[in-house]
Amino acid sequence: MKKHIPNAITCANLFSGCIGIVYAFNGSLEIAAYFVLLSGVFDFFDGFVARLLNVKSAIGKELDSLADVVSFGFLPGVVMFQLLSKSDYSSPYLPYFGFMITVFSALRLAKFNIDTRQTEDFIGLNTPMNTLFIVSLPFIQKDYPALISAAPVLVGLVVLLSWLLVSEIKIFSLKFNSTSWAQNGMKYLFLILSVLLVAFLRFAAVPLILVLYIGLSVIHFKRVKTTSV
Repeated sequence: MKKHIPNAITCANLFSGCIGIVYAFNGSLEIAAYFVLLSGVFDFFDGFVARLLNVKSAIGKELDSLADVVSFGFLPGVVMFQLLSKSDYSSPYLPYFGFMITVFSALRLAKFNIDTRQTEDFIGLNTPMNTLFIVSLPFIQKDYPALISAAPVLVGLVVLLSWLLVSEIKIFSLKFNSTSWAQNGMKYLFLILSVLLVAFLRFAAVPLILVLYIGLSVIHFKRVKTTSV
């Protein structure tokens, strides 16, 4: 029975993503964002529970990727589609460019499944963080409507995020093999700073958190490389 628990949690991730997509297509982007957060919680705990129960399966790995394509691939693509639809450039075709996020998310997940270098950490931006950034945009739009409604800005973000998803930038995972500060100091620093940013800025903190995540990852792996040499 216990071998099915992680897969059930993964299915909850998928189900939550499907609901979020419905809200996104209906224009309720902020509600969709909360379902992304719920999917993220399920995505974290399916792996955590699998390790805790010591149950791993080939179907679990494939199911996890398929769920992520929906929750962290299709859903952010729909959000970007909606944002481009309401941008300051009136074109019936431009909004479909938002689904490049979905395409590159699928490519990123496929690469992850076959890349033996990504057993501990990531190479390229992980899809949950990318999705979190995208669903934060409708919240930021409240304070900066002209910026988030500008088509060049949105198109530029699609291009940048698509590149980051399949880039060779090494990014640390937030999985902890121990509680040691010496081994996880950069991760602890990232989490502490992220909590502080969210406390003060809420969803508007997400772009800063993304920059922080990539920046600290670059510093971390430069230190690791220097130490190993």
